[in-house]
Amino acid sequence: MTSADPLAPVLPSPLQEVRDDRFERQSVRLLLKRDDLIHPELIGNKWRKLMPNIEAARGRPLVTFGGAYSNHLRATAAAGRLLGLPTVGVVRGQELADRPLNPSLSRCAADGMRLHFVDRSTYRCKGEPETLAAILRAAGAEASYVVPEGGSNAEAVRGCAALGEEMRGRADVVAVACGTGGTLAGLAAGLGTGQRALGIPVLKGGGFLEADIEALQERAFGARTGVWSLDDRFHFGGYARTTPELDAFAEDFEQRHGLPVERLYVAKLLYGLVALAEEGAFARGTTIAAVVTGRPFPPTQPAQPPPPS
Repeated sequence: MTSADPLAPVLPSPLQEVRDDRFERQSVRLLLKRDDLIHPELIGNKWRKLMPNIEAARGRPLVTFGGAYSNHLRATAAAGRLLGLPTVGVVRGQELADRPLNPSLSRCAADGMRLHFVDRSTYRCKGEPETLAAILRAAGAEASYVVPEGGSNAEAVRGCAALGEEMRGRADVVAVACGTGGTLAGLAAGLGTGQRALGIPVLKGGGFLEADIEALQERAFGARTGVWSLDDRFHFGGYARTTPELDAFAEDFEQRHGLPVERLYVAKLLYGLVALAEEGAFARGTTIAAVVTGRPFPPTQPAQPPPPS
């Protein structure tokens, strides 16, 4: 990529140490891996996962999948606008087609993404070849390059391995929030000897992700790779759900450290790390790095027109 590339990283992802008494009482050091600073619109792991897929698409339109509040859909729509590339978003929930668009989907539409709503039972079967083909036909997207839900495929996992490589020798534990598991799969593969990756699923019952992550690593690297584990206690009711307790925690963290905390992923990750530290889950002297994979999207930010072709 060159500096003229609208998707080129604006900043490298820095490490930021934060002084937090909840960790210091346990003699644990907390670092933030600021992937949220890589690109203003393709935030964090969305940039890491989408870039390899955009390269693989070779200029074809992109079609991808997500729920009504999917950050992945928003990032894909933004990438399409910046590149002048058509995008189609297949949205879970046919009933949503008859409702006003929420701010997240409105942003996708403003960025030029064509939204195609499917019922939830069909959406659950989108991985089956016949169902996928039918969805693509109905969406008029047969010639498009398919990016899976959350952007997690072998290309994305190999892209996220660079995150682990950047963290070699920098922390004992590198933790990340998990939706589809692709970021954790790549992160763990890229880490060095003596390091481990920790995933905090944001979906209720996220323990099922272990098999998904293993499958992603097998497709990307040929086998389960690296040292990693999941702790699925900190989902707060499931994807896109928060509670007053989580909001209060996020607001307190923002005030302590001056960091805007994205609620669907990052807040749950940080809450989980605080709880684990207070439980004594980390040995004294441990350095933990939390990957800040996103930041709050400004829902009213106006879209810019695509570049001229």
